[in-house]
Amino acid sequence: MIKNMIDKERPLIDMKVFPDYETVREIINIFAQRYDFLSVTSIGETVLGKSIYMVDIGSHEAETEVFYVGSHHGTEWITTLVLLRFINEYCEYYKNSSVAFGINIRKLFQNRCIHIVPCLNADGVDIHLNGVDEKCVLYDRLIKMSNGDFSKWQSNARGVDLNHNYNAGFYEYKLLESTKGIEAGPTRYSGVAPESESEAGAVANYLRFNEKIKAVITLHSQGETIYYTSDGKCPDGSYAVAKQMELLTGYSLDEPKGLSSYGGLTDWYIKEIGKPSFTVECGLGENPLPLSDFYKIYSDLRRMLFSFPLLI
Repeated sequence: MIKNMIDKERPLIDMKVFPDYETVREIINIFAQRYDFLSVTSIGETVLGKSIYMVDIGSHEAETEVFYVGSHHGTEWITTLVLLRFINEYCEYYKNSSVAFGINIRKLFQNRCIHIVPCLNADGVDIHLNGVDEKCVLYDRLIKMSNGDFSKWQSNARGVDLNHNYNAGFYEYKLLESTKGIEAGPTRYSGVAPESESEAGAVANYLRFNEKIKAVITLHSQGETIYYTSDGKCPDGSYAVAKQMELLTGYSLDEPKGLSSYGGLTDWYIKEIGKPSFTVECGLGENPLPLSDFYKIYSDLRRMLFSFPLLI
């Protein structure tokens, strides 16, 4: 098991840690104790009963809200670190009445609320980082699905790829699964039905019933690419926002192709809710990206993360 040491006294916590569930929970608890203006809740539980934490920054009286989510996939845990660092920086700026990228953070807090789920697939991240304990109720199934190798594990604890489990081209994708021999396991399997998995269902239900949320950002890795369309279509204003995101990050705009264009959160939110949604593929290389890439990735994204609520 990973044993991370967190220096609780540092204003900005060193995020060069592997974000398994216990580490993420410890960091969020530090934030909750340190920043009394922060709201920490849970939008549900993973298959194995872990809380899906959500951190809210900003006034709940604000008319405009946005939603950020990381780690749909087990090997993409670096996106969790990005969101935790963003929370940490935002709170320090707010506490000190600072300005970031020309943005008065106190005013941003008053006028926008940001909902952040740092780690949606906490089971998958833990499985990838730590393997599976023999006491786990799904131990035998997980060993069978993975052949005991979790180095490329993307899915949740039931072998479902959460970013294929939303109702966006789901049944068309099921036909492709059968032709390509995709089964429950490390990646690509969509599940038995849309939102069959508690993690995807928790996100979809939260977004479905919160009308104040105007846009979504889903962080993935890797590719330094921003996706903003579904089947080549996007809600009014999405392209203009995507162009601003491109300028703020240096990433390029693109459209999803092949298997990646089915069942994802961005596709679902655009099609069902009809509001802008963006997939940001962080960093370059092969998943899992090394921990040493974190600061470069965060440096590329931080201005966009602060500015995005004002682009909507």
